[in-house]
Amino acid sequence: MSVVTLGDVDRQIGRGFKFLRFAPAIEAAFLRDYAASRVRLAVVWAVIGTLIYDSVYFGDATMMPDVFFELVVVRFGIFTPFALFSVLALRRWPSARNYDLLAISVAVLGVSLPMSVAVFSESPYLFVYQNGNVAAFLFFVIALRPRFPTIMIGLLVMCAVQFTTTKLSGAFDDVVYTGIITFYVTLAIFLAMSAYVMEHKDRLNFLNQLRGSLLHAELERKSERDELTGLFNRHSLARVRQSLWAGPDAGTTLAVIMLDIDRFKLFNDVHGHIEGDECLRAVCDSILKEVGPAGETFRFGGEEILVLMSDVEGRQARDMAEKIRAAIEALGIRNRGLADGQAVTASLGVVLGKPAEATLEDLLRAADAALYQAKRDGRNTVSMFDGAWRGPGGAAAGKDGNARSILMAS
Repeated sequence: MSVVTLGDVDRQIGRGFKFLRFAPAIEAAFLRDYAASRVRLAVVWAVIGTLIYDSVYFGDATMMPDVFFELVVVRFGIFTPFALFSVLALRRWPSARNYDLLAISVAVLGVSLPMSVAVFSESPYLFVYQNGNVAAFLFFVIALRPRFPTIMIGLLVMCAVQFTTTKLSGAFDDVVYTGIITFYVTLAIFLAMSAYVMEHKDRLNFLNQLRGSLLHAELERKSERDELTGLFNRHSLARVRQSLWAGPDAGTTLAVIMLDIDRFKLFNDVHGHIEGDECLRAVCDSILKEVGPAGETFRFGGEEILVLMSDVEGRQARDMAEKIRAAIEALGIRNRGLADGQAVTASLGVVLGKPAEATLEDLLRAADAALYQAKRDGRNTVSMFDGAWRGPGGAAAGKDGNARSILMAS
């Protein structure tokens, strides 16, 4: 399924849609929205429309007494069951095409059934009676509101039925018959014009609503992403913490991997901040590739990166940290600030804990302590936290027996 972008919508608005057709991806989205909205109202219109249609029973009794029984049969024995069955079928198989088929079937059947019976009537009120089909035309276009091509086909078929049955009745001379044709043709033209305007407005409203939702999603995405690296930011971390610590998974084991690029300040001083940004982006891309859907990756501050993985064991967390470390080293980005031109590397600290037993701050302190130990062990290595908790909300001690601040200088 094609994904609609904000640019796609802007281009569609700029090009317009005078033929009431969007680009394929947007058209597919419109049809899904169209089908959903029409199906929701189908039951309402089926009940209202059927009640109105069957209420003409009283007009049948007074104006067409000689074929009254036949009219009762077609109204209550054919049209009503068909309309109700069609709505049930539409709810079972909802789609834009099926709705349009339902609308045109109901409209054509609503006109053809009573008129096919009226052909055999000798009533002097046939002229007044046949004018009642105006309601069927209006209901089809204004209430059911299928798509414009369906409306055009429906109006043509309904007019053909109307003209054929009134001609076959033999109740009208040429002047009256011409007047009937003129009236219904004029009605159909005005209804077709109105239908085009209504659908054009509906489609424009859909584009504007779609643009608004895409723009909102884009703003939400940007508010949760670091602009430079594309990683999640601190705002996203607050959302993830809420879901993990207040959700049903608070009892599962959570792995926190804190990563810091080795001697990155020196890299920036020697290479400049533009190359420093490129280096940071490359490192973050490699981390995202390694972590994938197994966890969430955040830019925690400066060159510090945070990875959260839920429902993991210690071996899995350490293996992931080692994969990240090796992937960064394999990038081969040279740091000319080092005497031997070593490649850019990273040090990583890993800690495991359960949200039900420790706060996020506890885990971050522990991961930071492990990271500091990795720095002391010579950098470009992974260190697992092996200190002890002082309880929920308490500080975590690293190998050196004390906790460091969360933000650490390179």
